[in-house]
Amino acid sequence: MMKKVIITGATGMVGEGVLHECLQYPDIEEVLLINRRPSGIAHAKIKEVIQPDFFKFSDLTIDFSTYDACFFCLGVSSVGMAKEEYYRATYELTLGVARTLVAQNPNLVFCYISGAGTDSSEKGRSNWARVKGKTENDLLKLPFKRAYMFRPGFLEPTPGLKNTLKMYSYIRWMVPLVKPFLFNYMSTLRELGLAMIHAVERGYAKPVLEVKDIKALAK
Repeated sequence: MMKKVIITGATGMVGEGVLHECLQYPDIEEVLLINRRPSGIAHAKIKEVIQPDFFKFSDLTIDFSTYDACFFCLGVSSVGMAKEEYYRATYELTLGVARTLVAQNPNLVFCYISGAGTDSSEKGRSNWARVKGKTENDLLKLPFKRAYMFRPGFLEPTPGLKNTLKMYSYIRWMVPLVKPFLFNYMSTLRELGLAMIHAVERGYAKPVLEVKDIKALAK
């Protein structure tokens, strides 16, 4: 059955990689990109809306009821950010978007890019892990059809994409050397994208997916 999906964060490395898989996937007929700035990607499947301020996401006049899934790939690094700023940019922003979507379309499947090491207890020593854990926990409480929290570790980038982080060009040579030792912490960006698509199509037994789950679901 053909699917229509929403992607946020397609101007970043992860979002662009997920978009790349969606555009190649035959059962996805439409991709609605909601970005802070234009993606610069043209494709027959793409519709794009620019929303510079995601804290005003509810101001968008879009009929979300026609979509099957949201792939939420928007995120920030905690490096150099004050705790309050990171909480607002991660927890408050994400939950604001999710609540707007679920109010219009409770039949949506919501897929959230979290991260390896996220703290579901919300009590650990790492602030970013606690905030991500709270974000996951509260997303799972919303009345979506289904919600999945994806926790990738090290991601091998998809060749040829323009938003790959610069650091990958410096460490790419190391990947074949360390891969046998870090198998459970590494996946490809392609595997992540396919796993998200398959979560919508097939579902998965667990709502929180670690790297090994991402690899299994990508097949």
